[in-house]
Formats: sequence, structure tokens, C-alpha cells
Amino acid sequence: MNLSALLILPGTTAVFYALPFLVALMVIVFIHELGHFLVARWCGVKIEAFSIGFGKEIAGWYDRHGTRWKISWIPLGGYVKFLGDANPASLPGAAPAAGGPREPGDFHGKPVWQRAAVVAAGPVANFLLAIAIFTAAFAIVGVPVSEPRVDRVQAGSAAEKAGLKPGDLILSVDGRAIEYFSDLQEAIVTRAGEPMSVVIERGSERLTLAITPELREEPDGFGGKIRIGRLGVEHDPQGDVTYQRYSPGKALQKGVERTWFIVSMTFDYLGKLVTGNEKADQLGGPIAMAKAAGDAASVGIFQFISVIAFLSVSIGLINLFPIPMLDGGHLVYYGIEALRGKPLGPNAQEWGFRIGFSLVIMLMVVGTWNDVIRLIAMAIGG
Repeated sequence: MNLSALLILPGTTAVFYALPFLVALMVIVFIHELGHFLVARWCGVKIEAFSIGFGKEIAGWYDRHGTRWKISWIPLGGYVKFLGDANPASLPGAAPAAGGPREPGDFHGKPVWQRAAVVAAGPVANFLLAIAIFTAAFAIVGVPVSEPRVDRVQAGSAAEKAGLKPGDLILSVDGRAIEYFSDLQEAIVTRAGEPMSVVIERGSERLTLAITPELREEPDGFGGKIRIGRLGVEHDPQGDVTYQRYSPGKALQKGVERTWFIVSMTFDYLGKLVTGNEKADQLGGPIAMAKAAGDAASVGIFQFISVIAFLSVSIGLINLFPIPMLDGGHLVYYGIEALRGKPLGPNAQEWGFRIGFSLVIMLMVVGTWNDVIRLIAMAIGG
């Protein structure tokens, strides 16, 4: 799509990507906040509001416990507000006069372990949602699999330099058994520049080759590039591809493994970002997430649900970062309180939340800036 098309049809393009993204976000946010809600209710915390979205309320109702369930105008998040919260970020409100006890349902009067459990329940709910989606997909639909056989070796690639040949069957990478070609891709995607021991079967022989995946830049489908490890081998997608469905138990195991794979890839990227081995231009913002959701929705319901699972893991993980204002920041505060025997003072907490808010805004700005640059590159590139 060129720039003129984007200028002529901005409404159509925005709606195509925005609607699936908002649906995905509302599902993820609801599950996240439901995690907080259920554990808080279990701990006897009085819940004043459960909101999907921020800002002015569009519609809402009270349940029999006095909780206001509502949908608000800005659908880019949500919150659960407990008794004793000064704001939706759960900053403690004013303490009772003369140092008296808080009300029984006051969140900030609960033991540290209960408050920590309530806060951790949101990200945990996101991980459980992803595991449930992946488990259902593996059990009901299955996954496309094919044997890890090399059909072509790219000229000048790491595979060619190491001696891989068409017809070779990959058996293991650094001791990790390789059952399918997708296992091989997962094993090397984050290992660019790292020597690996690859065991292959060639005819009746079993050989061990030393291969160092090369760093390759691949299109991310949004005008940008992602940097990943590549051997330079190809597999014929029209060959022996089959859909393998798993038993419920095995599907659950695979669901946990897929969720952990997303987490580990994220940590690997962040580690390389901190050490200077990766660049921040791979960070994405709401536009990138909207495009991923829109593209997946255009392919099919299962692809769209898979994107929901991926985003759910990402949002759950981000919320665990030790940044004040996020769930991870609250957990840091509670850890300090457990060590000190008393909570941080209100001024320290307020300044922490201000700093955390600034960091979150900065990350959003960087991600959105990257999105805009990619969008312009895609438009100009036509």
C-alpha cells in the first residue's frame, strides 16, 4: 500500500486493524483484572469498581456485593479499584486518623502476603489464558508438523559452511532433541552468533557438526525488520506436512512450553538490549499490536485467538516488570515492606509511582515512534 492509499482510506484501514485489536485487548484486560478481582474477593477485600477502559463511564451496574462493573470511554486498559485505594493505580489512600485500624475490607489493611497474591493474580491470569488457548489449539486443531529434513541449503550460509547437505535429517541441537522442523527453528532463532553442536543423520551415518547461526534481518510484515538466527536451510512446505493433535495432557504440556518459549524469547531480547547486542527499534507499540491482531483476524479465528494468547503473555510479563505503577512495582514495594516490617512512606510511594508512570510513558513513546517509522517505510515502499 502506498502513502496516497493510506491518505485516501484512513478510516477503512483504521477500522480494519482497530476492531480486532480492541476485541483482543478487552479479552486480555478482562482476564487480567478478573485475576485481581477473584483473589481479592477470596481475601475479603471490598472491591469498589471493575472497569474495562479508562475515563468517563459509558455503561455500568452494581453487583450484590456493591462492586460497580463498568465500561469506560478509553478502551486501552482497565482496572479494579479496592477499598482504600486513592486511585486506579492502587496508590494507598489516607491512613485512618490517629493511627487507628483500617476497615475490614480495606485492601491496604490486609497482610502483605494477601496483597501480593492479589497483585500477582493479574499477570498469572494472563499466563493461564495463554496456556488455555494454546492447549485447546493443540488438542482440537493440532499443529502443522514435518520432519526436520534439509531440502535446500542456501549458498554461502552457515549451514553450507558447516557441511550440511540436502537430505540431511537434523536429530538434535546442543543436546535438545529435534522432532520437527519447527523445533529446529525455535532452537536457533535466538542463538545468532553462538556456536552450536548439531547432530544429523546422513544415510546410514550419524555425524556431529559445529554450526554458528548467522544474524539475519527478516521482514516483520510492518515495514520493519526483526533480527533472528538463521542456519540457511530450507524445508519444502508442500512436502510431508501433517497436523498433529495431542491428548489433553500432552496438549497442556505443549501449551505451557509455548507460553514459556514466548517468555524466554522476551527475556533473551531484553538481555541483549541491555548489553547493547540488540537495538530498541524492534520494540513495538499499539499500532504494531493492532496490525498483528488485524492481520490474524483476516486469516482466521484460530490465528486471531493465537495472537490473543501471544499478547496475553506479553502483557502479563510486562506487568511483572519491577516498575512502580505496574504490578511488578507493587510486588517490589511489598517485598520491601516485608523486610522492613512496615510499608514505605506515602511520599516515597507517590514519587515511585510518578517515576514508574514516566518510564511507562517513555516505553509507549518509543514503541509508538517505531510503529510510525515502520508505517511510513511501508507506505513509501509501496
